[in-house]
Amino acid sequence: MAILPRPLGVVAVAALVFAIAISAVQATPLPPGPAPAPSHSGNDGTTLDQGIAYVLMLLALVLTYLIHSADVPVF
Repeated sequence: MAILPRPLGVVAVAALVFAIAISAVQATPLPPGPAPAPSHSGNDGTTLDQGIAYVLMLLALVLTYLIHSADVPVF
């Protein structure tokens, strides 16, 4: 039974070295994958934001026209 611990120790050391080598290989970062293709669904909210901006600009234009066309003096 005295012969068994020595090969077991060699196997344990070899397993430890192998585990360290594998973890070192896995620790290297992989390059990022390709970016996903853009979706052309038009459902991302930018169209709605742009529509609201146009309505607000039109409202500001109308209010500016009404204020400047009125004959009421401004103090």
